[in-house]
Amino acid sequence: MQYGPNPDAIHPNPAIPSVCYIKNVITRPTIMVGEYTYYDDPVDSEGFEKHVTHHYDFNGDRLIIGKFCAIGKGVEFIMNGANHRMCSVTTYPFNIMGGGWEKSTPAIEDLPLKGDTVVGNDVWFGQNVTVLPGIHIGDGAIIAANSVVAKDVPPYCVAGGNPSRVIRQRFNEDLTAYLLELKWWDWPADKIFRNLDALCSGDLSRIQAVT
Repeated sequence: MQYGPNPDAIHPNPAIPSVCYIKNVITRPTIMVGEYTYYDDPVDSEGFEKHVTHHYDFNGDRLIIGKFCAIGKGVEFIMNGANHRMCSVTTYPFNIMGGGWEKSTPAIEDLPLKGDTVVGNDVWFGQNVTVLPGIHIGDGAIIAANSVVAKDVPPYCVAGGNPSRVIRQRFNEDLTAYLLELKWWDWPADKIFRNLDALCSGDLSRIQAVT
């Protein structure tokens, strides 16, 4: 019996080629994506990596995205390579221009590195969202379209704007805590299949009755 789409497929539904399971097309070892997370783009759904910019090996930063995330077209994850030295008179990156200016190459410790960018599970990104370096976005969060995420977003919150702010919590504290403990995204495919009606419901009693 089949319990949902094949997580190893590039396009889980051949009738919707704009949807791509990006775990199956990324090539950079510094990008890690969980199963069932998709990027939706009618022009180039397999080109998610193009939207992870300024991502240089020498910085060592990673983009980590959990399972079951929905990522709208035009998203951009800006990584630490975009940061310029700020402790000097000028922020201009002379060193990358060549022509002898390489002598001004900053030390890694002089750059404002923010660490890994980490996205939890079951996060929904609207279209044209920009995520700045080192941001952490919690499980179950929703990021409104056209937002610039400049600070961390707690689990199960709706955030939006430029810079983004938390607009509201999706659920009360009890349900949020229960869902974070439940971790349904780690269930095997057959258990998710059995409990789809509950997972697609906002009724706490149904969710608590999952089997």
